[in-house]
Amino acid sequence: MTRLSVEMLAADAPEPITSAGHAQLGIAVLVGIAVIVLLITKFKLHAFLSLTIGSLVLGAVAGAPLDKVITSFSTGLGATVASVGVLIALGSILGKLLADSGGADQIVDTILAKASGRVMPWAMVLIASVVGLPLFFEVGIVLLIPVVLMVARRGNFSLMRIGIPALAGLSVMHGLIPPHPGPLVAIDAVHANLGVTLALGILVAIPTVIIAGPLFSKVAARWVDAPVPERMLPPRASEELETRPGFGATLATVLLPVVLMLLKALVDIVVDDPENLTQRVFDVIGNPLIALLAAVIVGMFTLGRAAGFTRGRITDTVEKGLMPIAGIMLIVAAGGGFKQTLIDSGVGQMILDISKDWNISALLLAWLIAVIIRLATGSATVATVSAAGLVAPLAADMSTSHTALLVLAIGCGSLFFSHVNDAGFWLVKEYFGLSVGETIKTWSVMETIISVIGGALVLLLSVII
Repeated sequence: MTRLSVEMLAADAPEPITSAGHAQLGIAVLVGIAVIVLLITKFKLHAFLSLTIGSLVLGAVAGAPLDKVITSFSTGLGATVASVGVLIALGSILGKLLADSGGADQIVDTILAKASGRVMPWAMVLIASVVGLPLFFEVGIVLLIPVVLMVARRGNFSLMRIGIPALAGLSVMHGLIPPHPGPLVAIDAVHANLGVTLALGILVAIPTVIIAGPLFSKVAARWVDAPVPERMLPPRASEELETRPGFGATLATVLLPVVLMLLKALVDIVVDDPENLTQRVFDVIGNPLIALLAAVIVGMFTLGRAAGFTRGRITDTVEKGLMPIAGIMLIVAAGGGFKQTLIDSGVGQMILDISKDWNISALLLAWLIAVIIRLATGSATVATVSAAGLVAPLAADMSTSHTALLVLAIGCGSLFFSHVNDAGFWLVKEYFGLSVGETIKTWSVMETIISVIGGALVLLLSVII
């Protein structure tokens, strides 16, 4: 298991923008994070503005010249947008194509047609995991909740028995699996290999989602016997279409970027020769930008055209897919700016210096930092980008696999105990018609199970590989 050591910081680290000592830097970090937390939770300020202000406050308290703080923040913001902004946009377009074409409905209907009785919770977690791959968490909830309600009502199932597996599948994908924004930012911050992170993320996600989904749903159904809310269900996309994509074509389109990125990781491991033509080819097609771009282009035909969309309708779908991500993009970008401010202020070196004699795993430290920020801000994305910035120097001398595990440790920590300061908490509460207490006993506990089980599996893998 990787241990903390001062040697883990790269020898060519840039000169800090401040000469503050450890005590002043520590106070600056606490004040900066406290400002972000207060602005988000108390004053309900948008996370983008909160992160921007928090970065400036951190630099000011650390004694750094304001112009250098602005430069650090702007550099981190720009670098983050450049590295993950296009990927977020492509993922959003693919998700919109999947939803509007009826492709998501096709996946759902095909799997549900083959599932019944005790198999239904397992079918729901499978549906949510597959559909959740290209979708943001909030979009996935909006898409799947009507399905959950219909299945529970039609099959006379407990709402929690069906709903918890679906929520677990979406949440695990959101926290651990690229191309979701959180994992992408963490991968960029610690310079992890995306393919290896994806492969290990899937390895951690499978047992985690089984425990937090179908298995925990049995307990949740006993704790909370909630009826299906009586509400008008919105029409499903496919009901407005004359045709919809086939199951095989839809599934292949959704999984295409994942397969391409995994193939790149496999070739990199097997060939391990940057000059080899095969490896160079797979380095291109397995690049996340190319993989997602290929999926979007393929999806225009396998999803859009298959649903009878005209060229104009496809263009309109792409535009609508881009509109909702402005807020997400800005939060992720500001998180990158906050990360860069932390690094340039010398906080990473401070962490290494004060913890060089600690007998604690770097992965456990990353998990704990993400947990604390998650509990304080309520945002998994803010927790991920902030924790990644704080622990990024720890990855300097880590192996490829352990750097990937560092990303997953952060992702697991960012999902810990969603409560009243998390928008997802209220989204689940309202859609399922639960009280605050019932939401805590089901959704909040499920999130905590994902965080703890996932974190434990990451630590276990760090011993094995």
